[in-house]
Parts: sequence; structure tokens; C-alpha cells
Amino acid sequence: MNVIERAKAPTPKFFRILRNVGLVLLGISSSIVAAPLALPVVIVSVAGYLGVVGGILSAVSQLTVEDHKHGKDAEENRG
Repeated sequence: MNVIERAKAPTPKFFRILRNVGLVLLGISSSIVAAPLALPVVIVSVAGYLGVVGGILSAVSQLTVEDHKHGKDAEENRG
């Protein structure tokens, strides 16, 4: 299964929640970084790290698919 097929395949519910959390982190991070106010360097740095974490979390969660070879369906087909 290549990357494009994995991205199009259904994502398990737990990883859909994680993907949405990552997207929320990205949104918060980008709004802090792009704020027209002069914010302290610590806040902008933390927002940058949150953006990286949110992006990685969303990407990994989107590419996670269910493995039916080891799931309940495989056990039913054996017996």
C-alpha cells in the first residue's frame, strides 16, 4: 500500500480524534505566530513547537489505517 492509498483509506476513530487535535494545535499556533501584537519570545517559540507537533500528529494520524489481516475479520475467516 503506497502513501496515496493510505491517505485515501478510512482512518480509525481514535486517529481521527488525534488528527483533529493536531489541526486545532496548528490553528492555535498559527494564530499566535501571526498575531500583529508584540508577544514575548517564549510564547512565540512555544507556538512554533506546537505547530510542529500539530503537523506531525495530523500527518501520522491521517496515514494510519486499519489492518484487517490481524483484526476480528481474520479470526473469523480462519475457523
